[in-house]
Amino acid sequence: MLPTLGKLVKVRDLADEIKLLRVELLDGRSEAFKTCQPGQFAFVSAFGLGEAPFGIANAAERGPEVDFAVARLGTVTTGLHELGEGDIVGVRGPLGNWFPMKKFQGKDLVILGGGIGGAPLRPVIQHVLEHRSNYGNLSILWAARRPDLLVFSDEYDEWRTAPNTTLFLTVDSPDEGWNHNVGLITQLLEKVSPSMENAITITCGPPIMIHFVTKMLQEKMGVPPKDNYVTLEARMHCGMGKCGRCNLGEKLVCVDGPVFNMEEVGKLLETFL
Repeated sequence: MLPTLGKLVKVRDLADEIKLLRVELLDGRSEAFKTCQPGQFAFVSAFGLGEAPFGIANAAERGPEVDFAVARLGTVTTGLHELGEGDIVGVRGPLGNWFPMKKFQGKDLVILGGGIGGAPLRPVIQHVLEHRSNYGNLSILWAARRPDLLVFSDEYDEWRTAPNTTLFLTVDSPDEGWNHNVGLITQLLEKVSPSMENAITITCGPPIMIHFVTKMLQEKMGVPPKDNYVTLEARMHCGMGKCGRCNLGEKLVCVDGPVFNMEEVGKLLETFL
């Protein structure tokens, strides 16, 4: 339950009111994150203000530091936004389950990210790029309300130029220089229509997006529930399954999740969303 001290070694803007915090764990505690898996999360503390859960936003293969994408939403996140390089934070984790990347080997992957929901999907993309020959085609569908809310835009060229990888962008409200798709991610999914014959789908974003993407994947595109994965955010407090605040029926998002497939949660997800 006690956080590890970490030093901010990089702070940069990802999008409007969203920052990337890169943390170096102190006192040799980075060992705990060396085996961190895509999909896990951690609590980050702004001392004197509290802590909040964030999906770990980088793959362990990319280095010993840990990335978090933080949107300014409340007291803790505002406090984290006001920190700079060299400042100290607390990190408690890694926590939760993860995407079964070994099980996904040999499959095509369709990644659907909405807004800051792209943060926990970035480790999946990085892991696939680091082990590219182990996976089939990688289709990335990336969405936001506006262009200035698209996260990790400085990495799009890396994603586009990777073997057997395609990136599709869409926004609800384009600006004058926008030359990509306009519309909801469900419209983009229908337009792109990636093959689902040997595919795993992974979705993260606002609850309403998850609802309609999941509905389209299963009802219109024939994706079996066991191959339709989501990663969920919830009002987590302890991260250890003790407080019960993040319950999804009989499941707890902090310990049974945050990664689920639709066969595991089924109709329970409808009440959560």
